[in-house]
Amino acid sequence: MSRHYIIPIFVPHFGCPHDCVFCNQKRITGLSTNVTPMEVEKIIEEHLATFIPDSFIEVAFYGGSFTAIDLDIQSKLLEVPYKFKKIGKINNIRLSTRPDAIDETILGNLKKYTVDTIELGVQSLDDKVLYASGRGHTSEDVYRAAKFIKSYGFKLGLQMMIGLPGDSLDKDLYTCKEFIKLSPSCVRVYPTLVIKETFLEKLYLNEKYRPISLEEAVDISSLLLMLFNINNIEVIRMGLQPTENIQLGKDVVAGPFHPAFRQLVESNIFKLLFEYYIKFLNISTENMILKIEANNKSISSIAGQKSSNISYFTEKFKFKKIKIYPKEIDRDIIKIILDEITYEMDFKSLIMAYLKDNFIID
Repeated sequence: MSRHYIIPIFVPHFGCPHDCVFCNQKRITGLSTNVTPMEVEKIIEEHLATFIPDSFIEVAFYGGSFTAIDLDIQSKLLEVPYKFKKIGKINNIRLSTRPDAIDETILGNLKKYTVDTIELGVQSLDDKVLYASGRGHTSEDVYRAAKFIKSYGFKLGLQMMIGLPGDSLDKDLYTCKEFIKLSPSCVRVYPTLVIKETFLEKLYLNEKYRPISLEEAVDISSLLLMLFNINNIEVIRMGLQPTENIQLGKDVVAGPFHPAFRQLVESNIFKLLFEYYIKFLNISTENMILKIEANNKSISSIAGQKSSNISYFTEKFKFKKIKIYPKEIDRDIIKIILDEITYEMDFKSLIMAYLKDNFIID
């Protein structure tokens, strides 16, 4: 399988007509100036020189709201990756934008430059949350934009945030389920962080906003990831990418930041499902040796950070010892061996049962 590389082009606050309460693109991207076509070309050339031949290469415009930029500037920026795509040096072009910055003229222009994926920064589909967050658009704008994007043949990406002002678990689950109805190609989930020099920082310092805890963020995100999983929707990122400044004590004032947030979520899901499965088996596990066989890519999530899951299961179920073995098996299958009896955990089926028993789905 060929390697997948992304060449990120950051357009900090370029074109964005609103200052959302949580946003400071200069802090998040580490950039303060707008990018030029010449700089785009230089960035692409520099990245291409480091990639393994015959890789899948994607140019991605991040930050800001790309399609809110003047149409002529959009075209000049897109002309650069389009040129590389025509000669086969890159494979895909993607960009992110606001739901209210999509219309037929814009989409026609993006089609002209062979853009492949458009990601919408939705954040929530609850109108009260959108208003409290200063988004400047409604949920109706999201549905309209998503329909337009798909009708033009683009791949649709959706981004949501949890823990926004006025948010709740029920509202997050609602947004997630509405995302599923829109059938996106990919999704990103970001816990809300309080970033320096944002309106949210003022609210936080004046005790008018309480960020969710890391534990709350992991619990909510676990349910979201399970829902997307059973609906075969790829979650391509969970949690803000850590950088030199995106760290607690630096540009992150407060909130559920963790440099390996997704692993925390995946470990928590395994913990929830394993506990659910052992209770379903209804067997005594005291002084047993537990052997787990799983795909190599799942091992770290099964063990948990600093072997937290192993410690938890040992104490909870009184196992004598827990051993985890990497095997060349499907990632959705985990084999549990207890007292020489092998049980197969089918992850998707188990998620379905868990979510039904906890009244998350019907």
